[in-house]
Amino acid sequence: MRKEDLRDIALFLQEYSTRLMGSGVHTARVARNTRRIAQALHVDAKVVLLHKTIIISVEDVEKHQSINEVAVVPELPISFRLNAELSSLSWEAQDEKLGLEEIISRYNAIISQPRLDFRLIWLLLSVANGCFCALFGGDLWACIMVFAATAVGFYLRTVLNKAGVNAFLSVIISAIAASLVSALSLTFDATADIAIGTSVLFMVPGVPLINGIIDIVSGHTVAGSGRLIQAALIVICIAVGLSATLLIFENKLI
Repeated sequence: MRKEDLRDIALFLQEYSTRLMGSGVHTARVARNTRRIAQALHVDAKVVLLHKTIIISVEDVEKHQSINEVAVVPELPISFRLNAELSSLSWEAQDEKLGLEEIISRYNAIISQPRLDFRLIWLLLSVANGCFCALFGGDLWACIMVFAATAVGFYLRTVLNKAGVNAFLSVIISAIAASLVSALSLTFDATADIAIGTSVLFMVPGVPLINGIIDIVSGHTVAGSGRLIQAALIVICIAVGLSATLLIFENKLI
């Protein structure tokens, strides 16, 4: 295998693994999928995965040549569809003995698929959080206010993230906005305490929390700890934003 071919494989594996990691796949699965594609291409890959960095060493065992690549994990939206299809690609590469060009072609086809329309995600998320309010015992008015609060908070957080605002600051601001909107339920004969408490649930970092636990259990302690720390900071930011609203309406809640 030529040195240039080995470098092409290393660059693709770098792109593939960082895409998986950034899209919400737990670390052990990223390593398995990356090594599976490397084996299909008749090379050996060693992967070191940290929370924000991936180091890949690709080696042609027969010619004793190796290429090392270091990449930063990008901030990408969580996508279960993308994760499933990219994982399937690693099995296709192994089972169908695909070459690098065909693997790259299928990879590009997967990542170029359009995402769900933002307005649909916005609507479904708002409805889901309103249903959470009902599950916790909120009445109809409380559910309506949580629906509105989620719509405002999610839209604001999206705008702030696109504007490049610090991720933790955007969580605090969005939590304040969402809880303030839900606090309008105090003007109705509604379960306002439940409405305010559930209005920020859409920001709870479920995927990082789950992945962090899975990473630690599977032996990837550094990556898992990093994910858990990030998730804990997000939870703290949510609590700070919610506390600001509770301080404003403390007397009315009592």
